[in-house]
Parts: sequence; structure tokens; C-alpha cells
Amino acid sequence: MQSALYASPTSHHFLPSWKIPQPQFTASLPTKLRIKAPTFTNSLRTSIGYDPEEALGDDPGPVPGRLPVVVRRSGRVSRYFWDGECLQLVRVDGCAASFGGLDFEDGFRKVCRVCSCGVRDFFIPKQVSENYMSYVKWKFLHRVFSSALQVLATQAMFRAIGIGYSRSLPAAAALNWVLKDGLGRLSRCVYTASLASAFDTNLKRVRFSTSVLFTLSIGVELLTPAYPQYFLLLASLANVAKQISLACYIATSSAVHRSFAIADNLGELSAKAQIQTVCFDNLGLLLAALLNMLLKNNPRLQTSLPFVIYPIFSALDLCGIYQGLKHVHLQTLSKGRLEILLNTWIKLGKVPSPAEVSKEEGIDFLQSKDKGSWPIRIGYLDPKNQIPKLSMMAMRSTSDDDYYFISMETFYTRKRRIQQHGILLCLRERASTADIIKGLLQACYIRRVLLMDENRWADMVDAGDALDSALNEWRKLIEESKCRAQGDMRLLNEQMVARGWATKNILLNTREQIRYSFVDD
Repeated sequence: MQSALYASPTSHHFLPSWKIPQPQFTASLPTKLRIKAPTFTNSLRTSIGYDPEEALGDDPGPVPGRLPVVVRRSGRVSRYFWDGECLQLVRVDGCAASFGGLDFEDGFRKVCRVCSCGVRDFFIPKQVSENYMSYVKWKFLHRVFSSALQVLATQAMFRAIGIGYSRSLPAAAALNWVLKDGLGRLSRCVYTASLASAFDTNLKRVRFSTSVLFTLSIGVELLTPAYPQYFLLLASLANVAKQISLACYIATSSAVHRSFAIADNLGELSAKAQIQTVCFDNLGLLLAALLNMLLKNNPRLQTSLPFVIYPIFSALDLCGIYQGLKHVHLQTLSKGRLEILLNTWIKLGKVPSPAEVSKEEGIDFLQSKDKGSWPIRIGYLDPKNQIPKLSMMAMRSTSDDDYYFISMETFYTRKRRIQQHGILLCLRERASTADIIKGLLQACYIRRVLLMDENRWADMVDAGDALDSALNEWRKLIEESKCRAQGDMRLLNEQMVARGWATKNILLNTREQIRYSFVDD
């Protein structure tokens, strides 16, 4: 039961207007407070002057007997009243029934309301963010059609075993089934070990990518009846893709659930998610069973059914996953999310919410998003790239008091093999979260200045021998941006906490976790 306090704007006139004489109070309650059940009478509703359409926040003023305490439980809103003798808890949400049997709502609406409250309490946790319901709706679409496709794919594999191994012993079919499962689980272990950090830093992209892989694996399983002699090969490939997708789903589920939990109720939210998955999957099983029943008298059509509905169900499945991930607003900071946040801070002077950053971040399934000019990278100087002399100066000027340094780099893009200039943030060992935020903020300030005169700075970097004027100008830019970043840290941190960001840690991938150590020799 949750309780909420409500006080009228004129609460300083509240007590004198309904103060009860002392003799009457003493006579009515000699030993303890008597509490009786709520009374739903017309006279009571008339006496307190309550309008069912009245909002709780629009209080016309103090009313005798009405206490400033409202209780909300199981979808009902009730309020305490004192009539001079006993305390009453009266429903004030416009759904109370009259004493004479005249209902404010008919029986059908009442049943629907009770059922909807029951279903909501069964499926939905008590305290979640407002975007959770939209996520569950798209999850319903994804799980139903994904489950139906899995049923049809399993049927196809059974038919493939029956056709391809009609003269073989049952043990042979069982051996093939065990082999495909063993290969799939082995691939799952290898994939999880090699991509562990990406589950945090690129959660949405990795999850959607593996979902596409899972959908393609179902298509491969549907092909097994057409090529029964290659059952082991096709089934093994499909199971490898399924196990990889399952590994990603398990690894990212906790982070997705944590993004919706607003009261540290992660256990409740995970339990409700399992209930949703079981119920939605059963609806998918029912859908597949109905399709088979409709076509049971036509074996030829039943055999071709999976190939007809596979494109439709796959599209609906992936659409549900994609739209559902859009409603996942991660509060943890990664390099990408922090860069979006800092760019907004520099441009608008305010910290965006996790929902705003999530919208700009997107899923970027094909990694086709343009990073723009002078992209910022966290890592170390790669000798394979062209290292400007300005970078050498940045390394030489590093002292024992610094926990990072910023330099320039020149590299070639992977797709077009075009030379591009960038900014590199090198972190020192034992660099704190505050050092990373300050370093990235300083790099964003530097990029803003470089973009104002991009061609001139590009010519300075490309010059074989850096001029003294360029070195001085770069040194001045480093100092000014560092001072500005230090001055913004306190207000920036306060606004980040106020907007709901988790500022304790920053998630970095394997390359971004490489640090340098300072050697004074």
C-alpha cells in the first residue's frame, strides 16, 4: 500500500474550521480510536461536497471532516474522513457504489476495471519508468511471432530427420542432434568471451544484430527438409547463430531491466519479465498450432506454410525488437553517450536526459553513422598511423600531476580509405571517472575550436615541420580548454546527477581501456 499526503493551499485555516469540542471527543473514544469500514452513502458524498470528476490537486478549500491523507492501492484512490466519532476510509476516485444499490458504473465496466488492474499487477512491476509500457508492447509483438517461427522451424527439422534418415537407426538421428547442440554451445562460449565489453558499450547494436542473426538461423532450419542430406551442417550453423543470440540476450537483460527500475526493484522487474516471456511465448505456440490445425487436411500446403509466413513473421519480429530497444534509455555512461551529453552541454548549456541521448544515439545497426570531422577517440597513439609533431609535444609536456593528455592523429577510414584527422584522449593508469569526464569535455572544447577554422588546422597537422607559431597556438588552446573544462566540472556533475545519470563509472570497450603509465627518467 502506498500513501500520499495532500495539503490544501489554505491549510492554516484547516484545523479551526472542524475542531471538535473536547467533551464530545472524550465521550466518543474513552480508550482507543474506533475505526469502522468505509460507508458509501449518498448523504456522505453530499455532505463532503465531492465531485467524481474533481481532480485531487484542485482543492476548493478546507471541508469539515476531510483529512489531508490519500491512500492508493490496487488502482483505487481513497481518503480519510473524521465525522467526530470514528475514522472512515472513503473512495474518492468516482467509482464508489451507492447505498441503495445504484452503481456509478455498470457491471461490465466494473469487471473490466478489476480485470485490467489484475492483469497489470500480474505483468507489470510496481515502480518502473514511464517508457516501460511501450517497451512491453513491442516485446509482446517480438515474442509472439518469434515463438511461432521457432515452432515451425522445429517441425521442419523433425521432417528433415524423418526424410534424410528414414533407413537409419534412431540413434543416428539422436547423435546428429547432440552434435549440433554441442557445437552451438561451444560457439556461444567463444562469442561471449571475445565480445564481453561490447555488451555494455554497444548494447543496443549488439542485441539487434544478434536478433537478426537469430531470425536468419530460423530460416536455415526451415531449409533442412529441402536438403536432408546436409541436416547436420545446416542444423549446426543455425544452432550456432541461436546460441550466440541467446548469449547476448542473457548478457544484456540485466542492463535493460536496470534502465527501467526506478526503486532498486531489479529482482521484481526480472521476475515480471520472465512471466511476460512465458505468456507471450505460449501465445506464439498457440498461433503456430492454429495454423497447423487449419492446414492439417492439406499436407502439401502445410509443408509450404513456413516459407510463406517466414518473411512476414520475421519482419514483425525484428520490428518489435527494434522499436522496443528505442524505448530502452540507459542511464550508464559510455564514451558515445558521454560525448553526446557533453556536446549538448557545450551547445545549449544544459545536460540532456537519458531519453534524449538515447534518441540521438540510436541503434546504428550497420555502423553507418557519420562521426563527423575531427572525431574523438579514447585509447593510445598507434604507430601505424601518422603521428603529427603536435602529438609529440603533448607527450613531452605531460607531467606527474596529469592523468590524461590530448593529442592529434591522422588515420585512414576503413570504408573509403580517405585520410582524416582526429583527436585522441590518452588516459593514465588510476585515472578516475572525473578525470575521464574532464578529459573528454576538454577534447570537445578543442574540437569546437578546430571546426571553426578546420582547413588551417588541417594544414598545420599535415605540415612536415611544425612551425613555432602552430606549436604555441596549440599549447594555448590546450591550456584554455583545460581551464574551461575544470571550471565546468562542478555544475556539470550536479546536472548529470539531477537528470538521472549514473556517474560512478564510465563503460569503456577493450581498446578504450588501454592506459599509459608515467615514467620520470
